Amino acid sequence: MRGAGLSPCRVCYNESMHKFTAVITRERKWYVAHCVELDVVSQGKTIEDARNNLKEAVALFIESFGIADIPKSSGEVILFPFEVPSHA
Repeated sequence: MRGAGLSPCRVCYNESMHKFTAVITRERKWYVAHCVELDVVSQGKTIEDARNNLKEAVALFIESFGIADIPKSSGEVILFPFEVPSHA
């Protein structure tokens, strides 16, 4: 799996770290990064740009909405491609 060696996204807020899960996909010329727990999305021209932009977006989300109701990451992520038939 591409990018499997990347470490989880962590955001520092009020001297503590919060762990989130990020999924990065390639959409034509852009990489799109999605924080699963918060449903926050960002993008970049490289994987690193998308990851850094997502960290900033998540930090701004926490700054705007607070930390009290943020769900904890389960720590285990399983991704797999699959197909379903289309009914046209």
